[in-house]
Amino acid sequence: MNFAVIKTGGKQYKVAANDVVKIEKLDAQPGDVVTFDQVLMVGNGDDVTVGVPLVAGATVAGHLVNNKKQRTVIIQKKHRRQHFDRRNGHRQILATVRIGEILLGGAATTLKADDRLKAQAAKLNASTAVIAEAPAPVAKAPAKKAPAKKAAPKAEKPAAEAAEAPAKKAPAKKAAAKKTEEGDKPAAKKAPAKKAAPKADKE
Repeated sequence: MNFAVIKTGGKQYKVAANDVVKIEKLDAQPGDVVTFDQVLMVGNGDDVTVGVPLVAGATVAGHLVNNKKQRTVIIQKKHRRQHFDRRNGHRQILATVRIGEILLGGAATTLKADDRLKAQAAKLNASTAVIAEAPAPVAKAPAKKAPAKKAAPKAEKPAAEAAEAPAKKAPAKKAAAKKTEEGDKPAAKKAPAKKAAPKADKE
C-alpha cells in the first residue's frame, strides 16, 4: 500500500513505508516493533479504502526509535491593566517511530526488533549514567592568610621613671580617702557677706 491514515494518542497521521513520525509517547523500548491497529484509511494509487470507522484487518507496523522530550513550549498569559501576567513552560515527551510496513487482511508483521537501535539506546543510557554518577568537584579550601606581623615591643621605661610613677599616684588615693571621710559630714554653708549700709548724705 502507498499510504495509510492511523489514529494514535487522539491524533491522526498519514504515514507510508520508511516514514519517520513523531507521535505521543509509547510504552516500549527503542528498537522494539510497535503496531497500530486503528487504521482509518488505506490507499494504493487510485484504490482507496475508507474505514467505517476502521479498516477491517488493517495494521501498520514500525520500529520505535526513541522517546524524547521536545523543545520547551512557552505558555504566556496576560490580562492587561489587571496585574495578571503568567509565564510557564512545557516539554512534551514524543515517540519517534519509523514506519516499516502497512498490512491488510489481518496479516502478521514480518518486522523484528532492531538491534542497532537497542545498542544506540544502551550506549546513550550508559553515558548519561556515567555523567550522573560523576563525583561532585571538591571545593578548594580557602587559602590561609599569612600571620599578621606583631607590633614591635615598646621600649621599656627606665627603672627610675617606673619607681616614680607609683609614688605620684599614691597622693591621689589619699585624697580620695579624705573625700570619703569628709563626705559623711555635710559641708557647712558659708553665710553670704552682708552689704554695707549706704552712708547718709552729709548736709
